[in-house]
Amino acid sequence: DEIKANKQPIGEFEFKQPFTNHEIKLDQGDTIYIFSDGYVDQFGGPRGKKFKYKTLKQLLIDNRKLSMDDQKSLLNKTFEDWRKVIEQLDDVCVIGVRF
Repeated sequence: DEIKANKQPIGEFEFKQPFTNHEIKLDQGDTIYIFSDGYVDQFGGPRGKKFKYKTLKQLLIDNRKLSMDDQKSLLNKTFEDWRKVIEQLDDVCVIGVRF
């Protein structure tokens, strides 16, 4: 399942709204991921396009059974292979936690 984030920055801005709180029940073996937009907004690949949310989501789903260390290595390699020589645009944060 996917929980959509609020569409607003974290810092100070004019039209601040409270963030939505979510409670979810997790079972042993469940894994959750949160990430900034830095990974998905990175330009690269054969046509210099953005990586995109759909691609990251599929990457996480396809590799969810790997150990967390192996997932980290895969995410790092995939990102670097994607961007190649294109400068990194933004900070990249991907957090995965397995219960």
